[in-house]
Amino acid sequence: MSLWHALGIHDYGAFVLGTVLVVLLPGPNSLYAFVTASRQGPAAGFRAALGILTGDAILMSAAVLGAASLLRYLPTLFAVLQLTGAAYLAWLGGKLVWEAVRHGWGKQPAAANEDDREAASEPEPRRVAIHPFRRALVISLLNPKTILFFFSFFVLFVDADAPHPYWAFVLLGATLQGISATYLTVLILVGARLHRWSQTRPRVQAWGLAATGSAFLLFSAKLVRDAFARVGG
Repeated sequence: MSLWHALGIHDYGAFVLGTVLVVLLPGPNSLYAFVTASRQGPAAGFRAALGILTGDAILMSAAVLGAASLLRYLPTLFAVLQLTGAAYLAWLGGKLVWEAVRHGWGKQPAAANEDDREAASEPEPRRVAIHPFRRALVISLLNPKTILFFFSFFVLFVDADAPHPYWAFVLLGATLQGISATYLTVLILVGARLHRWSQTRPRVQAWGLAATGSAFLLFSAKLVRDAFARVGG
C-alpha cells in the first residue's frame, strides 16, 4: 500500500495537476506579489509571498475545522466578508491608480541623475518594508471563496473513511503551498527584473501602476457582484 492510500488520499497525481492549473489562474494574490516585486524589488516581493502563504495556511486550517460549512449555510456572513474584501481591493486599486496619475504620467523618461540613484539605493524604513506582508495577508484572508474552494477541492481526493483524514488534508495543503510558493517565486524574480529595467522609465512605471490598480478594481467589482448575487439568490 502506498503512502497516499495509507493516509486516505486517492488520485494524488490528479490533485497535483488540478492544483497547478488553479494556481496559474490570475488573481489578486499573485498580482500583488508580482507588482510588489516590480515596484520595490525581490525582498519586498518575498514578504508579500510570505503573507499570501500565511493567509492560505490560515484559510486551509479554517476550512478543515468547519468554517466552510458555516459560510455555506450563512450567505449573509459570506456576503459581508466578500464586501469587506471588495472594499479593501478597491482602496488598494484606487491608491495605485492615483499614484500613477500623481507621480508617473507627464514625466519625461530621462536617465536618472545622481540624486535619483542615491535615493533608489537608500534602504526602506522598517514600517514601509513590512507593508507587503501585511497587505498580502489581508488580501488573502478577505476572500471567503478560498475557504470554500479549499474544502470542496480537497474532499475530492480524501477518503472520508480513512483512519486519520486530517493528515491527508495536511499533506494536500503542503503540496498546494509548495506549488504556490514555486509560482510566486517565478513571478517575483520576473518582477524584480522589471523593477531594475523600469527604474529610469517613469511612464512605464505609471502605466504599470494604472494597469495593476485597474485590475484590483475589477476584482473588487466582481466580489461586489458575487456578494449581491448570493444574498439575492
